[in-house]
Amino acid sequence: MKPTINWHGRTIEYHNPAVGELYRLAMHEEGNAITRDGALIAYSGEKTGRSPKDKRIVVTPDSENDIWWGDINIKLSKESFQKNKKIAVDYLENCDQLIAIDGFAGWDTNYQIKARIICTRAYHALFMWNMLIRPTMAQLEHFGEPDWTVYNAGVTKADPSVEGVETETSVAINFETREVVILGTEYAGEMKKGIFTVLNYLLPKQGVLAMHCSANEGMLGDTALFFGLSGTGKTTLSADPNRNLIGDDEHGWSDEGIFNFEGGCYAKTIEISEDTEPEIYHAIHFGSLLENVVMEPDTGKVDYSDSSITENTRCSYPIDFMAHCKKPCIGGHPRHVIFLTCDAFGVLPPVAKLTTEQAMYHFISGYTAKVAGTEQGVTEPKATFSACFGAAFMVWHPTVYANLLAEKIKKHEAHVWLVNTGWIGGPYGIGRRIPLKFTRTIIDAIMEGLLEKTSYITDRTFGIEIPSRVKDVPVEILTPSHCWDDREAYQQQALKLANMYVENFKRYESEASPELLAAAPRTSIA
Repeated sequence: MKPTINWHGRTIEYHNPAVGELYRLAMHEEGNAITRDGALIAYSGEKTGRSPKDKRIVVTPDSENDIWWGDINIKLSKESFQKNKKIAVDYLENCDQLIAIDGFAGWDTNYQIKARIICTRAYHALFMWNMLIRPTMAQLEHFGEPDWTVYNAGVTKADPSVEGVETETSVAINFETREVVILGTEYAGEMKKGIFTVLNYLLPKQGVLAMHCSANEGMLGDTALFFGLSGTGKTTLSADPNRNLIGDDEHGWSDEGIFNFEGGCYAKTIEISEDTEPEIYHAIHFGSLLENVVMEPDTGKVDYSDSSITENTRCSYPIDFMAHCKKPCIGGHPRHVIFLTCDAFGVLPPVAKLTTEQAMYHFISGYTAKVAGTEQGVTEPKATFSACFGAAFMVWHPTVYANLLAEKIKKHEAHVWLVNTGWIGGPYGIGRRIPLKFTRTIIDAIMEGLLEKTSYITDRTFGIEIPSRVKDVPVEILTPSHCWDDREAYQQQALKLANMYVENFKRYESEASPELLAAAPRTSIA
């Protein structure tokens, strides 16, 4: 392919190469394989999940007072960032081949940014060609300089002797120079989450809520949002054959409605099958990228149940590979907002209706369980609180996002639901995971408005409203205590989780109203 970009004194050999060319490079230069369905298989090496503890944000005069500094947004000096960037540039300049991918982030052109990815691996290039919004040929001709540049030098290691860099992995973001530098990890998800973090900072300045959620739209134009960390079901549950997918992971909510940040999807594939997740299963073909899966070499068949490399097996593909998607990926104001949580204690109901104050409380709390494989070192579900259901990507204080959410929920009269995709009948190891078919039935009932017409029971610990019945869902699983053999053990677990909520929320109490604090669960039952 004819070179088209001069970068740091050398030419980039492959500028927005065709998918077929990326396949060729991946196979001939990197030794990757193709499945019998035509998808490309790639491996991310040692890191098979994100490394959030290695993310750093550069301290700059314009952003220093905006950022929620702490153990999520960790400070890095300009000098240390420049050292990281020099390591990346020196590595990239001396590689045999360089690839540049240009694309957009944000379907609403009022808030869209131009991004350029500089990398050496065809795997990374195909991933971002799938995940960014692909420009037309005319747009590429006039693309010009990007708003943001991602230097993916993840094949080479960071230097822990650099001040602020603690390991050989580093993901550093500089809002002043508008650059992201990746070292010491080849996990592709770091690139897309870097862009997401950028938008999470920029959009609230314009009154737009940046959200870690999926979204879809019904045939009547009604939209719904699904919040949740990886593994809670937001990709699976938003892939509905009766609704059109707007996006599976990252969205903005403006005064005009919602819009996807991305041009593709990044779905977990562990245990995926045609029967359980047909929409995603059929999106895996030529142009799709399978990450860290195991394939039978003689047949080209992927064993989606094989977790020997990682449980965090993934597939990225353009959103129009989904049989039911909406392009452009924008929608109106949502009718339903769904918080997905994976409750490892087995005490939250499969579905509950929330007041606005409860919605604020649960959104700021962001309770779920990290699922095995999503992050390095997580081997089994672990209870965690992640503000806004995505604290690792939030740059402002969580109350900034929560206040924007409450404002939009009230203004547009959205219904808010808490849906537990975790355990019932006992905690993890004793109880059982709520069957996906029941969760799907509950989601269908929400979308059809059926739960707005039923009666409710108030949970005495969490104060949330549990529907007395949901068509085609066993009544006994709707109320968590009814699933436990030992009711006293259930109550002890419920109070244990309630106390965890309250303890976690102490960090936000100074910014909370009396009404918001009143939405907290009860930590003792008379």
